[in-house]
Amino acid sequence: MSGPDGAPRPTPPDTAGVLRRAVPVVWLVLVWVLLWGTFSWANVLGGLVVALVVLAVFPLPAAPGRGWLHPGAALRLVGRFVVDIVVSSLQVAWQSLQSVLPGRPIRSSVVAVQLASSSEFVMAMIVEMLSLVPGSVVIEARPERRTIYAHVLGADDDAAVAAFRAQVARLEADLVAALGRPAAPAARAAEEGS
Repeated sequence: MSGPDGAPRPTPPDTAGVLRRAVPVVWLVLVWVLLWGTFSWANVLGGLVVALVVLAVFPLPAAPGRGWLHPGAALRLVGRFVVDIVVSSLQVAWQSLQSVLPGRPIRSSVVAVQLASSSEFVMAMIVEMLSLVPGSVVIEARPERRTIYAHVLGADDDAAVAAFRAQVARLEADLVAALGRPAAPAARAAEEGS
């Protein structure tokens, strides 16, 4: 690339690559300092040495994806996830109160949900997030079929099962948008066709 005067422009530094390498180092240094329980420059420098040695001996594999975290989509993901946690907590509390009444047992179902993304990382993140939401526990995940099986409290009819599947689909779409992960082949074909 050249500038308006014909002189070659210097290429900008690869800040995304530096950031990807710096985040694990910072994280490991933070964990090291927390394990020691006191903040001191000796602990920070010791943590930096340990982090660099650990990452040199056990390098992290490259994560597939189109780019770094997308801030707007990540905020939407976090916001909706917090709403899911609050709403589910209230639903579980209400069902618990109703269960003490005679003739009102809490019902639940095991729901199979097929994911659109073929990424095992996305599946792992969805499993973790669903396990944090009260009232749902993932009991099995099958990456080869892109399917998760979740035990869902209060899913005793077709409408509740459909609502849970819609919640998982929305969570997956938000997660894929936030992480910049490639869409599943079927989802890409649908986008290209429209």
